[in-house]
Amino acid sequence: MKLIIQIPCLNEEQTLPMTLRDLPRHIDGIDEIEWLVIDDGSSDRTCEVARENGVKHIVRFTRNRGLARAFTAGLDACLRLGADIIVNTDADNQYCGADIGKLIRPILDGKAEMVIGDRCIDTIEEFSPLKKRLQKLGSWFVREISGTDVPDTTSGFRAFSREAALRLNIISTFSYTLESIIQAGKKNITVAHVPIRTNPKTRDSRLFGSIPQYVARSVVTIVRMYTMFRPLHVFTLIGTALFCGGLGLGMRFLYYFFSGQGSGHVQSLILSGSLMVTGIVTYLIGILADVISFNRMLIEDNLYRTRRIELMLEKHGQRAQPADASASVPAGTRSWDTIAEAATEPAESIAE
Repeated sequence: MKLIIQIPCLNEEQTLPMTLRDLPRHIDGIDEIEWLVIDDGSSDRTCEVARENGVKHIVRFTRNRGLARAFTAGLDACLRLGADIIVNTDADNQYCGADIGKLIRPILDGKAEMVIGDRCIDTIEEFSPLKKRLQKLGSWFVREISGTDVPDTTSGFRAFSREAALRLNIISTFSYTLESIIQAGKKNITVAHVPIRTNPKTRDSRLFGSIPQYVARSVVTIVRMYTMFRPLHVFTLIGTALFCGGLGLGMRFLYYFFSGQGSGHVQSLILSGSLMVTGIVTYLIGILADVISFNRMLIEDNLYRTRRIELMLEKHGQRAQPADASASVPAGTRSWDTIAEAATEPAESIAE
């Protein structure tokens, strides 16, 4: 059983060493433990520090692409490196590395395919009362629409089985935390959670500049994900609201018309007709979106099968070839092209 711990990084030369020192070297039930660092376009010595501290695998972006893309690239690389379980943690040493054994235990026991570390938000002194309330409200909302029972949906300390990692397709460029839970719930991936410890804060978050910005972008992600998986429901609600609004205005016009005052309310009649027609069109859009969602599921199933075939071929020796044999890399490493990014993005380099 092989475990790979992936760490997305952006200018983490100061905090990465303490994060690596905190990671476990041995876990019951695991035969191999390896580390993978995703350098998301760092301008400091993050890559060099990672190599100096014993990191065997490094995925490097030449420009910053965001946490979600770095996370996805890491999953792809871990799968290609033969990981049976993948753990994602932050480079700022927020999470206690000793809890990784606890985090992966439900996967080892066959009780879950994805496990989220619960930070027990109320116990974190660095979080303001407002942030704690927003975290709880957001987690409740994600639980409701995903059908899961995760209490801390924004926790980045999480573990994935090989099958779960193969089925996830993160499309957001902002963050993977909320989207991956919603996808897991809608794809019937078994999700569990375990209480974990956190370390003292080492730096401010680089994911967002302010709480309002984070809330706004998170709401956009949630709405997009829910619409993608439940388009007919979303468009039916919108269409019903529009149609009922138009129907109400139409009935108001009829009331005044039969009262002999209809001549002064023609605008209501026009608006009523417009809203009712728009509502009907929205219903039709919902039906079309629902049909498209079935096509998306077929495409995702084909992508899942393709990934499995690619990994089987690589497992039998058909590995990707070095991208530049003359590149300057540490002894015992090599570089090759990776398709960890989506097809719309140029591939970057990965060193092993």
